[in-house]
Amino acid sequence: MSAVDQEAQGAELTLGQLVASATAEMSALVHDEIALAKAEIREDVKRVGSGSASIGAAGVFAVFSLPVLTFAAAYGIHNLGLGLAWSFLIVGGAFLLIAGVLTLIAVRKFKKVKPPEKSIASVKQTAALVGTVKPHPRPVSDNAVGVARSSS
Repeated sequence: MSAVDQEAQGAELTLGQLVASATAEMSALVHDEIALAKAEIREDVKRVGSGSASIGAAGVFAVFSLPVLTFAAAYGIHNLGLGLAWSFLIVGGAFLLIAGVLTLIAVRKFKKVKPPEKSIASVKQTAALVGTVKPHPRPVSDNAVGVARSSS
């Protein structure tokens, strides 16, 4: 088909066909926007999962290692000649330092989570485009016939 035939055929589309085409294109656009948002959010969920895993690992290490390692390290330091109370204090401070470092790692991972910027920009662009579309006015002719209404 030549370009002239396609233009002639396009000019003959009915209003229903035009509305159906616009509806289908708008539906496809909305589906694409949703797919983009899902892809961006999926990346952020992975980052949150990784940060949560770091916090979980920090908690597990803190809970299970504290009693055993605290006693072992404190008695090891005590065998070097320091008082038992000072030995336990040094070991407790070291464990708090390790927990603080793991928490900082988790906070850095959480700060990398961002809103879905591409989706937001695309939706704003689409909204701006749709907002500028105006309906075509119907031509008013002098021979316009009104619709008669029955009183019954």
